[in-house]
Amino acid sequence: MTKGLKQKIIEMVAPDLEKVEIALEQNLKPNVELVKKIASHLLFSGGKRLRPLLMIHSARICGYNNEFDIVFSIIFEYLHAATLLHDDVVDEADTRRGKKAAHIKWDAPKVVLTGDFLLARALDIASKTKEPDIISVIAKITQDMSQGEIDQLDKKGKLDLSEKEYAEIIKRKTAVLIQGACKSGAILAKASKEKKDALNEYGYHLGMAFQMADDLLDYLASAKELGKNPGADMREGKLTLPLIHSLANASQKDRVWMENAITAKKFIPEQFEKLKEKLYMYKGIEYTQKKAQDHVKKAKAFLDGFHDCRSKQLLCMIADYSIERKV
Repeated sequence: MTKGLKQKIIEMVAPDLEKVEIALEQNLKPNVELVKKIASHLLFSGGKRLRPLLMIHSARICGYNNEFDIVFSIIFEYLHAATLLHDDVVDEADTRRGKKAAHIKWDAPKVVLTGDFLLARALDIASKTKEPDIISVIAKITQDMSQGEIDQLDKKGKLDLSEKEYAEIIKRKTAVLIQGACKSGAILAKASKEKKDALNEYGYHLGMAFQMADDLLDYLASAKELGKNPGADMREGKLTLPLIHSLANASQKDRVWMENAITAKKFIPEQFEKLKEKLYMYKGIEYTQKKAQDHVKKAKAFLDGFHDCRSKQLLCMIADYSIERKV
């Protein structure tokens, strides 16, 4: 089913994706060739372009029919790429999307500064909308995402991380960018307050579901599917919902074993497989799947007030795909 849904989405958005790729290339415009090489290493390495598509079709579901939605949408891919460049440096990640992480090929300071350049390009394009509300949304996204990453770093290795703390981290780390893309589309279309609010809520719940699905994939997908080694979150000391729920419900003996596995200095594949068994036993996987499904249901409910159209169909399909995808 996932493959079929993914294929349907790709077919629906193929013309948009082609234009987005061209716009990403044409608007990069660095003065330093090395900046282009570093940025392109990540930007053109097979990203799904989810955020630009969400912005485009959030505008169109509100009646927008101007080609500027394509150019404007790349703001959200530049922002996303900037955060990934920064995150990989902070997390000391080796791979991203099946390739060497940028800071492995180039030194970290250059990669961080390239991320800063992408943030600046995003703000420059946002200023061309001459919409103060859009610029405000972009500024808030960058603030929230930075704080989300700092909060995650601060809580790294915290074995008693609560579900509430986890939800706040993923809201800032992931949901705000998706939320901002959707809301900005509505602002660009000069939609009513009701429609702006509805798409803002749609984006929030979609973002939460998307990150929970990502956190599940870290335990359920293969290295080939992920483009990096499974269990990366655990090895980096990041507790996500499958672990949080399982630890809270484990027996004392199993909790001690799980905590030792999480904090072990050396990653042992056999131990990781046993840990996954515990996540099933204590329903951490099942619980996370249900929470993600609840967010998808809420996201789609916020689209009920819009007239049926191609963009509405697409936004509903993206919501379903967010939790059914394999990568």
